[in-house]
Amino acid sequence: MDEMINLRKIGMNEPFIIRSIAAQGELGRRIRDMGLIPGTEAVVIGKAPLNDPVALRMKDFTLTLRNSEADHIMITKIEDK
Repeated sequence: MDEMINLRKIGMNEPFIIRSIAAQGELGRRIRDMGLIPGTEAVVIGKAPLNDPVALRMKDFTLTLRNSEADHIMITKIEDK
């Protein structure tokens, strides 16, 4: 099985799949309400100069997340076949 890593550690233009959301309570609900749910594919399309926030492209829209939110999202990279 592919290694799970934190969303903050993924590089630019690397596609990934969300595997789990570790946040609980209000933050967890907010992350899920934004469409970040396990099984969703996305790619990082931009990072601010200090890498916070990070812009994701998924499901035909762009979403930005703070690192404090990205820290709760575990992903696996999609390897080229």
